[in-house]
Amino acid sequence: MDKSKIEKLKDLEAEFLEHYPKGFENEEIKAIVKKFKSEKLSEEVKTLFTKENFSQPEIVCLNFVKIISKSPLVSLFEKPKLRDAINSMGIYEKDMFSIALYDLLYENQKEAIESLVEILLEYKLAKWTIITLIPYYLNRNEEYFIKPTTTKNILKYFEVENLKYKPTPSYEFYKEYKKFLNSLKSKADKSLTVDNAGFTGFLRMSLKEEN
Repeated sequence: MDKSKIEKLKDLEAEFLEHYPKGFENEEIKAIVKKFKSEKLSEEVKTLFTKENFSQPEIVCLNFVKIISKSPLVSLFEKPKLRDAINSMGIYEKDMFSIALYDLLYENQKEAIESLVEILLEYKLAKWTIITLIPYYLNRNEEYFIKPTTTKNILKYFEVENLKYKPTPSYEFYKEYKKFLNSLKSKADKSLTVDNAGFTGFLRMSLKEEN
């Protein structure tokens, strides 16, 4: 990572830590984090989406809707649309959705994202927030929840020219963006890297203040 990007990160970090010296241990930040219920939902996802449970595609699809519906990270507008879409799917489509989700969590992310996009495009729901939520909850220090506005602001602020955000999810973008965020995270103060959504949350809050 080039020096200018590290300097930009350190500028945001200094500003943030001036307001919240303990980082995510600051009481005000802890209160915000608590509202997102990430820890609780993460535990639930680990229970609902074990490898064994994928032998029941219909249950997997219902659990997918259940978590999306509960998550404060997904917009209220998308939740009923997803529920209606899953309810309208036939057995074959639910089976394909379940297989793609299994691949996303445990096997081949590239094929999984392509399959999920293909299925969800029909319902106009092939969105980053819907596709990246469950992987993030399952592995909060490995995977990233992709929020469009935050992502665009991060790429703009850090002047990442080799990455072009597009609304339709793709494995290529996710792989490169994840690599970029991981390299940023490795240079950040440890108090700001409690989990991946926390880290991007710090960037989102800081960039909002910048603007």
